[in-house]
Amino acid sequence: MSTLKSDLTAQGVKFLIASFSDMHGVSKAKMVPVDHLDQMMDGSELFTGAALDGVPQDVSDEEVSAHPDASSCIVLPWQKDVAWFASNLWCENKPFDSCSRTILTRVTDQAKEMGYSLNLGIESEFFVFEPTEEGSFEPYSPRHHLSKPAYDVTRLMDNMDWMGELVNAMNDLGWGVYSFDHEDGIGQFEIDFDYADALTMADRFVFLRWMTNAIANRHGAFATFMPKPYGDRAGSGAHFNMSLADLKTGENLFADEADKRGCQLSTLGYQFTAGILRHLPAISAVVAPTVNSYKRLVKQGSMSGFTWAPVFACYGNNNRTNTIRIPKAGKRVELRAADSACNPYLGAAMALAAGLEGIREGLDPGDPHTENMYMKSESELADMGIAMLPRTLEEAIDAFKADPLSKQVFGDAMYGAWTDYKEEEWLSYLNHVSDWEIDRYLNMWG
Repeated sequence: MSTLKSDLTAQGVKFLIASFSDMHGVSKAKMVPVDHLDQMMDGSELFTGAALDGVPQDVSDEEVSAHPDASSCIVLPWQKDVAWFASNLWCENKPFDSCSRTILTRVTDQAKEMGYSLNLGIESEFFVFEPTEEGSFEPYSPRHHLSKPAYDVTRLMDNMDWMGELVNAMNDLGWGVYSFDHEDGIGQFEIDFDYADALTMADRFVFLRWMTNAIANRHGAFATFMPKPYGDRAGSGAHFNMSLADLKTGENLFADEADKRGCQLSTLGYQFTAGILRHLPAISAVVAPTVNSYKRLVKQGSMSGFTWAPVFACYGNNNRTNTIRIPKAGKRVELRAADSACNPYLGAAMALAAGLEGIREGLDPGDPHTENMYMKSESELADMGIAMLPRTLEEAIDAFKADPLSKQVFGDAMYGAWTDYKEEEWLSYLNHVSDWEIDRYLNMWG
């Protein structure tokens, strides 16, 4: 650690963050002076799990400790005297089973035993707003709101002060941004950057959400990763793009240009896809984890017409009306149900575990759907054996609880903590009296 300490000191770093993710994929941490690096790396920073969401402990339990991963170190681009480390939680001198990062590591270890490594890319979508004096929010761009603002150059340029700073920061970190644009929602953006191994990508996505908001704040704005802040606009996805690589050679094992089904996908890729399809309702509960998530997962609900959000448990080629899409270039599988609020560690763990099951059992997903699935009637979908994804968080929770894979991946304690929290979240939502109800019912009988 002496080399790491000297390198950080030479860069002007004075403080270190030993960070871990709670149930929601939000960073929690303690900070130490750089001189305390050795102790921090040995787990000196302790946390009371009972004070956090999704760290299932009683107040009387031994505290959990953060054990930072030295390879994850990031010097904050917007505050260069601070460095951040992704950490695994430990308890009683061993890894803590309910740590999100540990849960993903358990499943990636299973992949390694089979000779695979999961390559993961996450498409990052989010909105950037500025607060109003009335306590509400409005788009950072002052322009008149177009009915179809997707790919609008003017609105993108209006946001280049914070966006340019963010993209430069990502590239300085070596993340390889290759595209960004204004999306279909007012004030909505997407940034696409290079894939990495699953654990690295999950670390980066957690850090990106924090960094995006921190940089937007410097310009009087804020970023939100709420999946759907506008009822009549498209929501923010976080599509998982996945492929398995040979652990020894790094070769993409999903690539097959001779694929007779036309997706340039290998047999292994189809088996992986079939495994995800089998467990898609339970996976949806984790990759679309909020009440608001299911207001994104609707066929129509955008001023542009179709929302382009996935609603059917099916797969296809480049066709975006499937939940699992094989992009035109092939060689990977895209899970489109994932949204910007997900915990990437838990979502990736569920998707990978399901895909590995498909490989172990030699499952086949059938032929890909190339047609517009949005135009299919309920009877046509039934004849094809295609079910809808969960329509609400309650349905998703029920699917999660009914699927044995959930407890296998999460472990008993995290499974219990997650389902308890989500059931309470749904009940709290049901008990809330909304503005819609007031507007609709208050004077109906007056």
